[in-house]
Amino acid sequence: MITDQTSPEDFSNKRRGNHNHIKGWGVDMNLENDPTYPIKKRNNDEHKGYSWERPDQQDETVEILHSVERPNLPAVYGTSRPPSGLSGFIRRIAYKFSESTYMRWLPLMIADRIDMIEGFVDDLSRGHIPNVPKEIGLKSEWKYNKEKLLIRTAVGILITGAVLLLLFSSDKKTRRIRT
Repeated sequence: MITDQTSPEDFSNKRRGNHNHIKGWGVDMNLENDPTYPIKKRNNDEHKGYSWERPDQQDETVEILHSVERPNLPAVYGTSRPPSGLSGFIRRIAYKFSESTYMRWLPLMIADRIDMIEGFVDDLSRGHIPNVPKEIGLKSEWKYNKEKLLIRTAVGILITGAVLLLLFSSDKKTRRIRT
């Protein structure tokens, strides 16, 4: 089991340099000009680093993907949808890259779309017919955003029609050539 080996001393500022040249630096140092007042109850001990007790490590019962920037697992994590199928394969590849690259985020976005299709197919295979208009929020779109919904629908119909026209028109041309 991997544990977090950090301590509050790891997060303290030992350099104590002069950072006045940085705009906004130390804005919260003056207690009378605290931007979080009155929401946050100020505790000056928090500048020493975090002082909470780390929770017990959650048992690893499913595959957990985590950042390459973080060598260990957080103490608690979600396990409701472990990676599986084609979307899981794409996610495993994406998690090999740094969080600051497109090779991380673009594949994750594609994996989300593929996961949606996999979920739809899974529902159908179990005999459940999903209510797609309700799940994509069509009722609220119609209520609060009619204009954009109509535009998106019209564009979708035009694109679908154009694709079908290209598919069927090229099929007719090949039939004419053969005869």
